[in-house]
Amino acid sequence: MSKEAAKSRRTTVGRKSVRTKATRTKAVAAKKPGVAKKIKQTAVEQKATEPVKAPKQRSWRVAFFLSLFLGPFGADRFYIGRTRSAIVKLVTLSCFGVWWLTDFILIASDWRKDAWGRPLRH
Repeated sequence: MSKEAAKSRRTTVGRKSVRTKATRTKAVAAKKPGVAKKIKQTAVEQKATEPVKAPKQRSWRVAFFLSLFLGPFGADRFYIGRTRSAIVKLVTLSCFGVWWLTDFILIASDWRKDAWGRPLRH
């Protein structure tokens, strides 16, 4: 264990509590209000500088054929970006085909959108 790690942690002995670097930073920020404000500003600035890019628009034909052949396993939902529901669809084997049929009809009728709310590209 390095010296920094030893300094940043305290072991629990009797009534003493564990103190980590995070709690020490909070304690310093509580004593000095300017420090807490600066910590919050840097976190906000860091989030603002990271651009969020949506992936390319998904193809209707690919989603249609995935739904037709691999729909009971959730391949169509994985493709359009709905990962959580695709995992549930895979585990439940699309609820005895009911979920597969509804997804197939929604994709065939061009009603289904991708996970980012965009219509599928023709």
